[in-house]
Amino acid sequence: MIHPSVFSLLLGFATLSTALVAGLVFTFAVIIMPGIAKLDDRGFVRAFQVIDGIIQNGQPIFGLVWLGSILSLCAVSILGLWQLEGLPKWLLLSANLLYISGVQLPTFGINVPLNNQLQTIVVAESGEDTIRQAREHFEESWNLANRFRTYAAILVVVMLLLVLFLL
Repeated sequence: MIHPSVFSLLLGFATLSTALVAGLVFTFAVIIMPGIAKLDDRGFVRAFQVIDGIIQNGQPIFGLVWLGSILSLCAVSILGLWQLEGLPKWLLLSANLLYISGVQLPTFGINVPLNNQLQTIVVAESGEDTIRQAREHFEESWNLANRFRTYAAILVVVMLLLVLFLL
């Protein structure tokens, strides 16, 4: 059995990092995407390219938090198999499953591929029809997947807080 303080620290980090990820996708859902939706097609595509470029081009804190949330939640879930019993054990395992299936799979299966497609558009050299089509292909699908992962991420954080409360 692992020392309880190590388990608690790892659970605390997993909760904090997943809460930060939930906050990021929540901010995209309620502020960033509604904000840039008010721009014309060219402005929308360019604004998203710049925002996404910061994220995808090695922003170290973003990478640490995002990857850390995955690794710490998986690690603490594995340790929880031996460390926990009853409701906390099942809440932690369910949170891990929901985080992988409801946050990470949509991110890497839908949002990131759409981001990468949008990054291929050269806004300064593309015609209005190309820009409009790119936005139409991107915006609704991206927002739908983001809303889904936002709800999932918030639920994961609630579940992890319940685990912490029950310990």
